[in-house]
Amino acid sequence: MILLRLFFEFFKTGLFSVGGGLATLPFLYEISDKTGWITHADIADMIAVSESTPGAIGINMATYTGFKTAGILGALTATFGLALPSFLIILVIASFLEKFRDNPLVNKAFYGLRPASIAMITTAGVNVAKITLVQLSVFASTHRLQDLFLWKALLLAVIIFILQRKWQVHPILCLLLSAVVGIVFNF
Repeated sequence: MILLRLFFEFFKTGLFSVGGGLATLPFLYEISDKTGWITHADIADMIAVSESTPGAIGINMATYTGFKTAGILGALTATFGLALPSFLIILVIASFLEKFRDNPLVNKAFYGLRPASIAMITTAGVNVAKITLVQLSVFASTHRLQDLFLWKALLLAVIIFILQRKWQVHPILCLLLSAVVGIVFNF
C-alpha cells in the first residue's frame, strides 16, 4: 500500500510541477505535512545535496523520499511516479506539436504558465530560506533581533548571491566554497 501511495504522490507532483525541479518543492512540502515521510529540514538537506550532485533536483528528491520511506523499491517507485507524467506529456505533445505549433491559444497558455512557475519556485525558495536563515521559534521566545537570523548562514547566502550576481562565479565553485565554509565555521 505504501508503494502505491508513493507512486500516486509523486505522480501527482510530476504531473503538476510545471517549471522544473524547483517547482516540485511546494508539492514536497505538502507531502511532508500530509504524510510525515520527510520533514521540512529533510527537504532543505535534499535541496543542498541535489544542487551539488548530478541529476535533476525533483528526481533526486523523489528517490531520496522513496528510499527513506520504503527502501530501494520505494526509491524506484517514487522516481518512476515523478518521471512518468513528463514522459507521457512529452509523447502527447510531440505527436501533436506540428499541428498546434502556431496556435495562438497554445502559445498564450504557455505564456500563462510562466508566472505560475515563477510563483511556485519563489514560494519554495522562501520556505527554504525560512528553514536555513531564520529562527522564528527562538526569536518568538526571546524577542531579540540577534536571535531572529542564523547570522553565519545569512552572511554566507549574501556572499554567494553577490558572487553569483555580480561576478558570475561558477556554481560549482560556490558550492565548494559553501561546503568548506560550513565545515570551517561549524554550520
